[in-house]
Amino acid sequence: MPHTRSSSAEIAERGQALYDHEIRDKLDSAVRGKFLVLDIETGEYEIDADERAALRRAQTKHPGATLYLLRIGHPTAYRLGWKAVAATVMLIGREPSGGHVQP
Repeated sequence: MPHTRSSSAEIAERGQALYDHEIRDKLDSAVRGKFLVLDIETGEYEIDADERAALRRAQTKHPGATLYLLRIGHPTAYRLGWKAVAATVMLIGREPSGGHVQP
C-alpha cells in the first residue's frame, strides 16, 4: 500500500493501538525482547531478534508501507544513554538503514 503521509505521532498511535488490542495477547513469552515490525495499514507484522531483518521482511512484503517498530515486552524499542526513546519507523521505498526514527 502507498505511504499515507501520516505524522510520526499518528503512526505511533496507530501502531501502538494495533499492538495493544490485536497482537500483544497472541504472542508467546519466547518472543519477549525481540523486535516487532508492524504494517499499520494491513496489521501484518514480522518478529526477529534483529530489527533490520524484521524490517527487510516487512518491506519486501509491502514496499512503501508505513511501519511501526517496537520491542516486545519493553516500553521503548531502544535506550540511548540514560534516556529511553520510542521508535517509529517510516520506510518509503528506502532500505531499512534509511528509516526514520522519532524520539
